[in-house]
Amino acid sequence: MVSLIHIDGGQKSGSGTMVRDAAVFCILGGKVLKMHNVRARRPKAGLRPQHLTFLHSASKICSGRLEGGSIGSSSIELIPGKNIKAGKFSFDIGTAGSAVMLALNLIPLGLYAQSTSVYRISGGLFQDFAPSAFHFKHVLVPLIRKMGADIHVEIIRPGYVPKGNGVIEVQISPLKNNLKPIILAAQGKILRVRGYSLASHLDRRKVSERMAGESQKHLEILGLEPEICILNDTKDSPVFKKTAVQAGAALALWVETDTGCLLGADMAGAIRRSAEFIGKHVARNLLEDIRANACSDRYLSDQLIPFAALAEGRSQIRIPKMTDHVEARVWLSKTILGADIQIDENLVQIEGTGMNAKC
Repeated sequence: MVSLIHIDGGQKSGSGTMVRDAAVFCILGGKVLKMHNVRARRPKAGLRPQHLTFLHSASKICSGRLEGGSIGSSSIELIPGKNIKAGKFSFDIGTAGSAVMLALNLIPLGLYAQSTSVYRISGGLFQDFAPSAFHFKHVLVPLIRKMGADIHVEIIRPGYVPKGNGVIEVQISPLKNNLKPIILAAQGKILRVRGYSLASHLDRRKVSERMAGESQKHLEILGLEPEICILNDTKDSPVFKKTAVQAGAALALWVETDTGCLLGADMAGAIRRSAEFIGKHVARNLLEDIRANACSDRYLSDQLIPFAALAEGRSQIRIPKMTDHVEARVWLSKTILGADIQIDENLVQIEGTGMNAKC
């Protein structure tokens, strides 16, 4: 008999994280998911286009069935199929909703598919309240690779609020062995600071140069000398295959340490948000997490938890602070997967369930 999981989506963060993680965990575990109070704690409760696109994408990949799937839905039921399909898939959110978030949540499905999967996703790549494409590619994915995953990311076209139309492509090979635990317990010595300062159709205003210059000024307080790549996304840019459909900007920085830690910070441009403000904000957030003696940044902290919960063995992640997303992902990992998770001050210890690579 198929197990049934009931989740109150208004618990913990009451956000889209509850929807996405619960769906992924239930698909991998072959459990039916019933959720009510979807995103109950958000200003616009219920499913938004990006959440609905994820649910349709995930149900398609697992040959499942989704009930209650419409914009604004507060209740859903997801009945997974027996197999996770591989191959090439294209998904379009249709708005500036985060294509990166969709990619992030489809990765676990690709890891447990029968062969290589390629997900080409259209939507927003740089916006508030979602991981940026740069952080995803240069901070999160390299750490998942350390756990034994084979993942490649290509940013094809930048996409910003309000038009979106960014494109990202993720190629995922199925796991040959179970995911390994990750140990991020000691920050160690900073080896280097890297980053990207991107501006689309704003080269005359020197936005990318100004963001980089301001962030560098603040990082020098700790004696850090960042290597920031200036990117001006114009028609003649050799960096992306396609140029953005609108003006926009984004800054991302990350540090690498001698103990294998990666900590990042980023921010997208917005109306009346100056390049100097972005540069200062990103640098200060990064410095705060470094000074907290953390081994992961404030966003990476929760993003790694699902992978650690699926891994075989005990992971350790020293986070800068508790957030509602950390609490949500810990709770879901315990409730649905049965992972044993202990939190001692800022050290999160996760005894993974060892999800079989051949599932």
